[in-house]
Amino acid sequence: MPIVLLVVVGAAAGYVATRLMRVNTDLPTAMVVGVIGAVVGGMAFRFLMASAGWVVMFVIALIASMALIWLWQKYEGRR
Repeated sequence: MPIVLLVVVGAAAGYVATRLMRVNTDLPTAMVVGVIGAVVGGMAFRFLMASAGWVVMFVIALIASMALIWLWQKYEGRR
C-alpha cells in the first residue's frame, strides 16, 4: 500500500510541480519526474530523521554528562 500511495502522490506532485514551474512536458514525463522526486525525497526524509535521532541522543548524553560533572565538582568542593 505505501508504494501505491507513493506512486499516486508522486505523480500528482510531478504534475503540479511542472505546472507551477511552467515547464511544458507531457503527462507521463511529469508523473515519472514526480515519482522519482517522491522516492528521493522520501529517502532524504528518512535519512534526516535517522540522523536527527542520533543527534538528539548525542545532545541529551552531552547534557547529562555535563550535569554529572557539575555534580561531581560540587561534591568534590565540599570535601
